[in-house]
Order: sequence, then C-alpha cells, then structure tokens
Amino acid sequence: MYYGAIKSCDIANGEGVRVSLFVSGCRHCCKNCFNPETWSFTYGTPYTEETTKELLRLLEPSYIQGLTLIGGEPMEPENQRALLPLVQAVRRQFGDTKDIWCYTGCVLESDLLAESTYRCEVTDELLRAIDVLVDGPFLEEQKSLTLPFRGSANQRILRLQKM
Repeated sequence: MYYGAIKSCDIANGEGVRVSLFVSGCRHCCKNCFNPETWSFTYGTPYTEETTKELLRLLEPSYIQGLTLIGGEPMEPENQRALLPLVQAVRRQFGDTKDIWCYTGCVLESDLLAESTYRCEVTDELLRAIDVLVDGPFLEEQKSLTLPFRGSANQRILRLQKM
C-alpha cells in the first residue's frame, strides 16, 4: 500500500484533534473529488512498518482523540489488508482511549456487509475495529459545505460500535 499524506494535527476529518492517514488507491473516482491524486494505487510513499511506528508515536499525546483513515479509499481490498495490522496495533497500544474513524465511498450494507468487490477476508475484522464509518460516495449534486465531517448529503456518519 502507498499513502499520500499523514496529517499529525487534523481537525477536519473526525471529532477532536486527530492523526489522519491518506491512503492511495481508489476505484470510485467521484466527480470533483477533493483528493483525485490519491486515486492511483502508487501515489505517494510506500507504507512500511516504520510508517506504523510513526503513526503510533503521533497518536501518543493526550490531546489526540484518534486516528482517521481516509484517502483514496481505505476499503479497497488491498488497502484493507494493509490497514488491519495498523488498527490492531492502535488497539493494542491505546485500547479504547483513541477512536478510529474511516472514510469510504462504499456503502456499508451493499458494499462492505454484502458480497461485493470491496469485501475480502479481512473486511469484518477491520469493521469491528473501526468506531466511526463515514460511508457513501461523494456526490457533487448533493454537495454541502454545512455538513459536519462529510462532503455530500448522501454520506452517513455511522457509529459502528453502537450498532
């Protein structure tokens, strides 16, 4: 997996102050996407074990509420396989003291819980580790600058651990 950026102090992509990992690779290719350079699966920097260590270090301060996975598309199967060890490491080191948000253009019920090209052998385990899933593709015709933590009205903020 490659990633386009790591933001160590992000307040736009989830509640509180967060560390955000912008993964590369997305097949949705939404019209007027805010981050089209991350559509390429080889954009940016290769993700390594050192990247995991750096993310865990960045999550240490008490003012950091959690980790956000964004992209690109974290729920592309090849990205899921690389992200599962990261979220497991976050859970091992921080337990429930840090939350995990994930932004996806997938729809939970039809793309991630039902058979689809996005489901793979790690999907269920990854979803169990995510606290908040912001799902649904960005739709230009439903764009709104007033919605908290999402770009278009079709997108939902799902608190998975309360479902």
